[in-house]
Formats: sequence, structure tokens, C-alpha cells
Amino acid sequence: MRLALSRRRRKMAQWGMGTDKPARSNPRIAVYPGTFDPITNGHGDLVARAAPLFDKVIVAVAKSSGKTPRFELAERVKLARAALADVSNVDVRGFDTLLARFMTECGAGVILRGLRAVSDFEYEFQLASMNRHLIPQAETLFLTPAEEWSFISSSLVREIASLGGDVSNFVHPAVQKALRRHRRKPGGRAGSAVPRKSSR
Repeated sequence: MRLALSRRRRKMAQWGMGTDKPARSNPRIAVYPGTFDPITNGHGDLVARAAPLFDKVIVAVAKSSGKTPRFELAERVKLARAALADVSNVDVRGFDTLLARFMTECGAGVILRGLRAVSDFEYEFQLASMNRHLIPQAETLFLTPAEEWSFISSSLVREIASLGGDVSNFVHPAVQKALRRHRRKPGGRAGSAVPRKSSR
């Protein structure tokens, strides 16, 4: 019993939970986590509007092996940096760990999330509630995209690009180039351009 409690306390300490002195967090640093497979103009719009609210916005690109991303982590990070190069206080980093641990390492106090439609709310509410337990020192801030980007998702962009469609209005030129290059690779996947659960 004592051994089990000891293990549990070690895990909680790693997440910044259950300690007398919770991990320090800076409310002027926000983390925007997601798969960004690939990053879209909708993501970029959200980051650009969040940037003036904080001293630093960290775009945290998750490895997300379980989702089988189209692009490798290193390339998603590279594309995100290219797409967000004009936003001075943005830092793009890849991560392959629990978000709570990443937040603690960054000293961030805010989790930034985007809400495109009512259909996003149930999942995001559940996620925010879980993060409140894992990272009690952090708050979740929701932003909605500009209307012109509200229908865009990474998964839809991938589908259109895989069928040879023009996605230049939806992504940065570097992302469009990467999508074209990936489409030419042997074994490239294609499918119908219909909305699915998006990659964030």
C-alpha cells in the first residue's frame, strides 16, 4: 500500500499535482498544443491574435504517434516555424510527452485552444477539465477563428491536397509545397474530400 502511494505521489509530482508547492507558472506565457498536420491559416490566425495578449506563445507540436500523422514531427515543426515567422513572440517546439509535463518545463500558465464550431465544444470541454486536474496552476483560454478560416481543418486540407486540389488559400506556401511533394511520393494516400475529425 505504501509503495503504491509512493508511486502515485511521484507521478503527481511529475504533473505538478498533489504537492505543497505547485510548479511555478507564468500567466504571460501561453502554450498552443496540437498535431498541426499540417499547420493551416486557421492556426496561424489564432496564433497571430493570441500573440498580443502574451509575452510569449509557444506552439507545441505533438508527436501524436497514435494518430499516424502525414508529416513527421521534425517537418511539422519546420512548417509551423515557416508559417509563423512573422510573429515575433512565437516559439515553435516539438514534444512527445504529457502536456502537463511540457507546460511545467516551459513554465507556462495558459493553455490556448481553438473552437471552430459548437461540435468542437464537447471534446474541448472534456480536455480542459482533465487538464485542470493535471495542471491546476494553468488556465485554458479558448479563441474562435476568424470567420474566413472557421471551416478549415488540417484533415480537410490533406484530403483536398491528396486529390490534387488547390489549397493555396488555406495554408502557407511552404506547407503547400510540402503537400505537393508528399503527394508525389510512392504510396501516397488519397481519399474523398469530406470533413472528418480534424488533426489539431
